[in-house]
Amino acid sequence: MSLKVDSFPSSTAFDLIKDSLSDEKERNSAIKKGGAIFAFSLTNSKNETDTWYIDLKSSGTVGKGLGPDGKKADIVLSLSDDDFAKLIEGKANAQKLFMSGKLKVKGDIMKASKAETVLKAAQTKKAKL
Repeated sequence: MSLKVDSFPSSTAFDLIKDSLSDEKERNSAIKKGGAIFAFSLTNSKNETDTWYIDLKSSGTVGKGLGPDGKKADIVLSLSDDDFAKLIEGKANAQKLFMSGKLKVKGDIMKASKAETVLKAAQTKKAKL
């Protein structure tokens, strides 16, 4: 089942991340490096908001909402759909987005920096397409 939402063009990245985590070796490595549940709250050009999560704490799953099966996200990253697309494409830097106020982080900011590991996996998958 696709995680893409038409009104959020960058949401295709969550399918790429899900695909990269379907490989057991990749998933185990990402869980070891991530150690948290990351939620992404994206706002599109119509000012609508939607959320997706990446569980790098235990299951290595990706889905809609703030967390899997009622679990709470350790970190919530809030940014625009455009900025998320740039982040996935490697055209934006998470630290610069944060410093400019375009990326807001709720939760452990040090763990938030580990999200880049899995986003890089999406960049690699996208490059192969």
